[in-house]
Amino acid sequence: MSKVAASLLLSASTLLNPTTPKVLSFDASAYITLDHQIRLSVQKSAEVPVDVVLRNKSHEVLYQHSIGKREGKYAVKLNVDELADGEYELEIKSNEGSIVKQLNLSSKPVQKAVRTIAMN
Repeated sequence: MSKVAASLLLSASTLLNPTTPKVLSFDASAYITLDHQIRLSVQKSAEVPVDVVLRNKSHEVLYQHSIGKREGKYAVKLNVDELADGEYELEIKSNEGSIVKQLNLSSKPVQKAVRTIAMN
């Protein structure tokens, strides 16, 4: 049975001190594809190293990648078909702060379409 992401909260919550708002020198977007992959894109506007980390609910690291300070763009497809149902966290971070995206993966039951055709 394949795994399908039930929800991906794309509202990036920046983990910074709210009294001193600061714009990060990078931005990230992520979404789940129909073929059970997380597509992640990171754009940087300054030469700072950025780390990408995918964790499960127990905070175990399932994927980690460091983007070098000279890399301006980074894109990756992560296959989540083999992951167990549950909550996951995707964090994109630098020394300036981080963007955290919450994932909730769940199995989608296979539904059979029932069609009835009546002819007069």
